[in-house]
Amino acid sequence: MQPVDFTTLTATCSELRANWLPSRTEQVYQRDRYTIAIALRTLKQRDWLQISWHPQAAHICIGDPPPRSPDTFTFSQQLIHQLGGLALVGIEAIAPWERVIDLQFARRPGESALYHVYAEIMGKYSNVILTDANNIIITAAHQVSQQQSSVRPIQTGQPYETPPKLTGTVPSLSESQERWQERVSLVPGAIKRQLLKSYSGLSAALLDLMLLEANIAPETSTDTLNPDDWRRLFERWQEWLQALDSKKFQPAWTKDGYTVMGWGVVEKVKNIQELLNHYYSNQIDQQLFSQLRHQLSQKLNNILVKLRNKAQTFKTRLQQSDQADEYRQKADLLMAHLQNWEPGMKEIILADFDTNLPVAIALLPDKNAVQNAQSLYKQHQKLKRARAAVEPLLLEVQTEIEYLEQVEAAIAQIDTYKTSEDLRALEEIREELIGQKYLEDPEYRSRSANEPPSTNFHRYLTPSGFEVLIGRNNRQNDQLTFRVAGDYDIWFHAQEIPGSHLLLRLEPGAVAEEADLQFVANLAAYYSRARQSEQVPIVYTQPKHVYKPKGAKPGIAIYKQESILWGKPQIVISH
Repeated sequence: MQPVDFTTLTATCSELRANWLPSRTEQVYQRDRYTIAIALRTLKQRDWLQISWHPQAAHICIGDPPPRSPDTFTFSQQLIHQLGGLALVGIEAIAPWERVIDLQFARRPGESALYHVYAEIMGKYSNVILTDANNIIITAAHQVSQQQSSVRPIQTGQPYETPPKLTGTVPSLSESQERWQERVSLVPGAIKRQLLKSYSGLSAALLDLMLLEANIAPETSTDTLNPDDWRRLFERWQEWLQALDSKKFQPAWTKDGYTVMGWGVVEKVKNIQELLNHYYSNQIDQQLFSQLRHQLSQKLNNILVKLRNKAQTFKTRLQQSDQADEYRQKADLLMAHLQNWEPGMKEIILADFDTNLPVAIALLPDKNAVQNAQSLYKQHQKLKRARAAVEPLLLEVQTEIEYLEQVEAAIAQIDTYKTSEDLRALEEIREELIGQKYLEDPEYRSRSANEPPSTNFHRYLTPSGFEVLIGRNNRQNDQLTFRVAGDYDIWFHAQEIPGSHLLLRLEPGAVAEEADLQFVANLAAYYSRARQSEQVPIVYTQPKHVYKPKGAKPGIAIYKQESILWGKPQIVISH
């Protein structure tokens, strides 16, 4: 992930100053552990200033409006309590070349600041700190105790101290090429590394693009650069410093990230706010997606291993109870041939009633024939009782396994991150598992109570142009089958295989062709656990013939009056 460097921070603050000073503070919302959003209003516009102190993605920019779910973080409540109704009157760097921004809040423009919000955009040391006019800390996103840092503790009630000053040489527009070249090449080494060592205020991403623009490989040694190389590189160096000086930047996407310098451009962007918001939202979502998918997969796998072991134990006990009749038959045989028993016998061989084949019956030598028969009858009764007790337990475990395999299949389908909708689909699965008591997460604040289920279903069009909707998780499957489905639609699902619910949407009087039904059957096969098979049996019926058993878990449905088609998952190209 590309961190916000001094150049990017200067560029975004320059744009914020031009468009958002002065502005009124209307609201503060904390999105997550690392991000706050401040609602600002000017005479022309209203939007959300986003400040993040995420260790890998700290940034400041105009971002998306926050979700409607309640904010339960205390940091944001403290901020709105102090800043509500005040004007944002200043956005200043605390010192040249520093990555700390002082957001100043006053009663009205022209008055001195009553409060300061210091946004420290410094990688893993990033923080957001609120102070009063005398720079006494009121609250901080991340408090740092004396034990954690004797150099710079950050605690409520203490004076705010700026981060340690930069010790390296700072770049200057007035420095000559000779002096600059001499400084960089004093000790021979890779040009990129030497520039980073020689000057403050640079980042690896900025230098990669600067060197690309100068047509010099980053690993090129300083003692192999010719005068023309040095000249081209110094021109780019000056171009960079002039952009910082004039505050004129060119935001754009690059092959590996973004730039505000117009170097290595793949696609230009309207403004820096849009660029940063899109890049960091996407990167953080991608990171969260990978972590959440791994967490859910691991958890499900562990639960399923235990449940399958449990089911196997029950099956073994049922197999044993299958011998119940055998014990009764042996007891009956023994009772019918009491005269054949002799004291001290450990085994008796008698002819079977039906087959006349010899049956060996083990005996307890210290008991007589009747007592041995009674013992066999008791064993018969015990095994019969075991079957009655075990069968419902096995059914319960198998139902639970089926449900979790359905969840597992949904996670398997959401295999790569493409948009924020993929993360949302996974979050809904997490909400569902928390609701079903499979997951506990004290830090997780459920959104399900306040947000309706999402409708970001997969969507396709059949050859005749009919829409197909596909659930991405159990919550969406329920929504699709029992809320969205209309009287004329057709419902599809893989037969007795975990997978998505699908709806073929039809208007009154519309008739789906054979090709449409086959198209949806192929999709149903693709969005099931049997995706790798050549053919998958797919059931389809009208939604009115699909029911949810009483007390069933999300995504579970039973159906009747179904027809069957064979779906071919291999011919589906995922969109």
